[in-house]
Amino acid sequence: MADDGPAEDNPTEIEENLNDFDSSLSSVQNMVQTLVSVSRSHNLLKLDPLDRAKLDLMSAYALNSMFWMYLVTQGVNPKDHAIKQELDRIRTYMNKVKEITDKRKAARLDKDAASRFVRNALWDAEDKKRKDSTEHPHRGKHVRFS
Repeated sequence: MADDGPAEDNPTEIEENLNDFDSSLSSVQNMVQTLVSVSRSHNLLKLDPLDRAKLDLMSAYALNSMFWMYLVTQGVNPKDHAIKQELDRIRTYMNKVKEITDKRKAARLDKDAASRFVRNALWDAEDKKRKDSTEHPHRGKHVRFS
């Protein structure tokens, strides 16, 4: 960016920020060109609905964020612009998708295993009598030795 015109007497901090901004902008431009060059419908067919929603939300958020930056460069306060509500709306949907993803990752209850665990953990008087008689078959019987 500094090579485009005659050298100006800018403070070093501003010059560094401008160079960083220029390299970041070039990086974003390369990413956008890569995304645009690939067929969107071809990529969407490979994704499940949740991943499609994530991709759509990410794309919308990125574009709206770039428009936010554009407004700042034009001297418009984006907080007073409708773009703020749009970004908030997209964030709301991103949180909903995150909740769905977290629910998918949550542990599931195996009802059969839980019922076996509870059944075996409960004490049953009849089972106790049967268990005692099988463990000690001579218990309670007197044996005479002559």
